[in-house]
Amino acid sequence: MIIRRMLWTLVIVVAVIGIWYAYEGSWDRQLFKAAPGRVCANLNADQADAWLRGHPETQVLDVRSKGEFEGGALPGAVNISIGDASFDEKLTALDKAKPVLVYCAGGFRSRKAVARLKELGFENIQHIHRGYMSWRPDTQP
Repeated sequence: MIIRRMLWTLVIVVAVIGIWYAYEGSWDRQLFKAAPGRVCANLNADQADAWLRGHPETQVLDVRSKGEFEGGALPGAVNISIGDASFDEKLTALDKAKPVLVYCAGGFRSRKAVARLKELGFENIQHIHRGYMSWRPDTQP
């Protein structure tokens, strides 16, 4: 009986993970389509590191909470929490013509921010897939 329950639990967990990956993939295909003349890319941590090294003018946007930001962040990052009621207003401090690299802890909130940045007319949006948790401070600045 216990083995049967364990197997059903395993089947359910695998199904939930599979559904999440299918949903995320569908969401990403829609989200990271760029309008003509614009860029919107989903980068892994190594690609983001290379992007920052090759494009020092990039504005780094951390959309996590203040407490998360204080616990560690990418070098030069500006913290504007996506949960802040004045998120859109605070984004006006960024230059829409310069590249923006956006991230959160795991990638969900930053995907919401990517959608908002696109709506506001930012021209070059880079996103860290899997967020700050995928960043390795010991090998990346």
